[in-house]
Amino acid sequence: MADIVLPTLSVVLGTALIDAINPCAIGVLVLLISTLIGLSDNKRKLLSVGFIYILAVFLTYLAAGFGLLLFIQKLHLGYILSLVVGILVLVLGLIEIKDFFWYGKGVSLQISGKHAKKIQQYVKKVTLPGSIFLGIFVAAVELPCTGGPYLAITTLLAKMGLSWNVFWLLFIYNLVFVLPLIIIVLLTYFGLNVKKVQDWKQKKKKWMRLVTGLVLLALGIVLILWALGTISLSLAI
Repeated sequence: MADIVLPTLSVVLGTALIDAINPCAIGVLVLLISTLIGLSDNKRKLLSVGFIYILAVFLTYLAAGFGLLLFIQKLHLGYILSLVVGILVLVLGLIEIKDFFWYGKGVSLQISGKHAKKIQQYVKKVTLPGSIFLGIFVAAVELPCTGGPYLAITTLLAKMGLSWNVFWLLFIYNLVFVLPLIIIVLLTYFGLNVKKVQDWKQKKKKWMRLVTGLVLLALGIVLILWALGTISLSLAI
């Protein structure tokens, strides 16, 4: 079991770290924090709203991952889905790499303009309970930005079957995914100027997309090779 779990843990952690610095996820949180600071100097509200928002994002992604795992296992779509997802992830990776060179030209993996406007509206009047809805809504609409790595990892985990190890790996992935968001909220609470986070995100955005694209290419190749190997083995038998 150790031979299976340890390499998988490394892949899960590495992919989650890359996914965690996604400019979409960071951008929405920075917008939320900026709005809260503009509306009130109450840092306790910043902390509570920020953490409830992050918790909602975490639980939404975790539930989606568990649902996908069960769906794949229930319908026995292992190698077929791996091939389809592998090709899709390769395409997503190429789009991310394209954005490194020509950001915003052609197809881009970003939150749609319509959803971005809705997020801005919700953020301006966010309350403590409202931050739960905001987290769920953002988790759903930012999937074009963040869904590629998560889909690839979930598909890879599905071929290990349903077990506590798989569930824990999915839990760890999502925990790492929201870790930078937690750090940003804490740093802002203790005095960091949120504009510095925004400036850093803008400056590093294209590099984030390049690294994400390269990771997606690698994951796509792994999924395709595994699917083709499984199909060849089935034909040989």
